[in-house]
Amino acid sequence: MGADRLEDLVDVETGAGVFTARREGDLVRATGIRYARAERFRLPVAEPTASEPVPATSLSPACPQNPTPLLDDLLVDAMGELTVDEDCLRLSVTAPADADGLPVMVFLHGGSYRAGAGDSPVFDPGALVREQRVVVVAVTYRLGLLGYLGGTARTANLGLLDQIEALRWVQRAIAGFGGDPGCVTVFGHSAGGDAVAHLMIADGARGLFSRAIVQSAPLGISRGRARMSAAMDAAAGDLDARTPLPELLAAEARVEAAAAPFGLVAAMPFGTRYGVAPLPAEDDLDAAWADAAPHVDLLIGSTPREVALFLPGLAATPAAPLARVLALPVVGPLLSRGAVAVASWKVYGGAVRSFARRHAAAGGRASTYRLDWGAPGSPYRAAHCVDLPLLFTDEAAWRGAPLIAGADWSDVERRGRQLRQVWADFARTGEVTPRDVPGFLRTHRVSARR
Repeated sequence: MGADRLEDLVDVETGAGVFTARREGDLVRATGIRYARAERFRLPVAEPTASEPVPATSLSPACPQNPTPLLDDLLVDAMGELTVDEDCLRLSVTAPADADGLPVMVFLHGGSYRAGAGDSPVFDPGALVREQRVVVVAVTYRLGLLGYLGGTARTANLGLLDQIEALRWVQRAIAGFGGDPGCVTVFGHSAGGDAVAHLMIADGARGLFSRAIVQSAPLGISRGRARMSAAMDAAAGDLDARTPLPELLAAEARVEAAAAPFGLVAAMPFGTRYGVAPLPAEDDLDAAWADAAPHVDLLIGSTPREVALFLPGLAATPAAPLARVLALPVVGPLLSRGAVAVASWKVYGGAVRSFARRHAAAGGRASTYRLDWGAPGSPYRAAHCVDLPLLFTDEAAWRGAPLIAGADWSDVERRGRQLRQVWADFARTGEVTPRDVPGFLRTHRVSARR
């Protein structure tokens, strides 16, 4: 962003204070707003109302994190010019300049609970806000060792508790930006989608949102993690609030290595923990989601080739036994297609179906989607993350990204408009129109019958 000019700035008065935002044509952006503060490994504390206008023109800093080469390579510039700071409990609001009583969509970014940031350039909500006349709030929260580690000196589920504080801020403040606090949809991709699903049953979150969009959440590996989590806590040793940040980040590798022997669940070692506030015990999960169902409209889905995102990285490690098998002519491609389909169903697709059926059977409104889109001939067609350039279609951030290399940009824009319409219609009404567009999108209303 360029230098501020007086005519670019506008004060927005809200129930959480006055925020000096930036006017960008037909949009208002208020960025880097602190919704809470927290000491390391401690609970978040809501930010009090300031007595003077609060500048809201700088992007939210990212939570400190280690590099993620796969995402950095496929998304080109996932972090952009973001700063990094443990004081990262911030959010950003993008709204039409003339907003009044519009639906609110709160976005939780993905990144395996160890990477990403709400204000990443690849998550620019401008097109969604401008086309669909919704208010979008992007949340940055604690990750990895800082947000999802337990132990005697550390509190687990901190990232989830951060998100609850952000939703409380939305209830206090969003009317000032022209949003309707009674019409809030939380949507998230991958780990962000997993967080959305768990917010549905988190203590203290009920009533903060009425709709949920769960995108490509790895719910198939969300259970049976207790022994792995205990091993990770033990490997973290005496890391505490006094540990220098570089030392703490360097410890992440050994903590993740401790998870490796525990099978498929180790594909996302950091994450929510059951039986620890604000979540119920693992044995009570189904009952908790059933109890939440009448209170939250649900849209949940995935792609048929989610894990295809990760196979090219495996091929780049030719010493791996599976990589050598997949490199074999004829047999390799067949095994690759089969492995992608089976693993995608195991981690994502099967859980989508069972989650939606349980929700509908318990009296909730539920719809599913299946996104089957990508560049023709690309190994990433219908892979994990292909929904992101469609929802956040910003040419400067996405053109040239290997994830969609070979796709005609006009097709990205056309399909993006269609997907944003589906998401925003759900945010407005809690329902989707059943549709079947071959090679792109299928949506389905789930019956309450078992």
